[in-house]
Amino acid sequence: MIKVILLGSGNVATHLFQAFSKASEVEVVQVFSRTLSKDFPESIQTSDFTQILEADVYIICVSDNAIANVSNQLQFENRLVVHTSGSTDFDVLDAKNKRGVFYPLQTFTKNKAVDFKEIPICLETENAEDYAILEKLAKSISNSVNKIDGKQRKALHVSAVFVCNFTNHLYQIGNEICKENNIPFHILQPLIEETAQKIKSLSPQEAQTGPAVRNDSKTIEKHIDFLTDENQKEIYKILTKSIQNVEKL
Repeated sequence: MIKVILLGSGNVATHLFQAFSKASEVEVVQVFSRTLSKDFPESIQTSDFTQILEADVYIICVSDNAIANVSNQLQFENRLVVHTSGSTDFDVLDAKNKRGVFYPLQTFTKNKAVDFKEIPICLETENAEDYAILEKLAKSISNSVNKIDGKQRKALHVSAVFVCNFTNHLYQIGNEICKENNIPFHILQPLIEETAQKIKSLSPQEAQTGPAVRNDSKTIEKHIDFLTDENQKEIYKILTKSIQNVEKL
């Protein structure tokens, strides 16, 4: 049985708690949170660093800027402490403890269920013994466990921002354009789903369609003229140029 303590009560901590709670070989013995959270049993919560229990792995699930502060306030030494950040090196953690990274590569929202078995978990540690513990813990909830170093993890995180956060922002822009023209956004959903499905069998470049890849200058000009928001016009131009530059390679 691997005993785990979660430090944080946000989206990542909530989903990890739910996943670990279903794993027979894992016990979440405590959740540290500044304030009481309804997402965890009250009996296992604490807001006092001096009351943190002993465990095999301590997982810091807080914002990147707060990781070092939380790590520095831990009252114990020589235990395995990891964070869940995609863009932060493990050496931000206090060296009084053994350090590592337990990074689930997914977008998390508290009220949106996810299947952790499908979520890649990226691991990094300072030594093989600690990696074995993290690997066992990760495999208890995921079918995709990957040894990823700090540079690779940063590359993954930047890539994730492009394919997830930026893409979702484009959904928002599309939704705004639909609203302005009294069109229900759900009409676009089959297109969104098909685009996501295509890259399971094609490379993103092979799957690219649209006026930019066809160099359809008349349609591009019509689209730019149609848009009234200057920010939307600029994004359209930048992405069009980027697509065309890729096609020239």
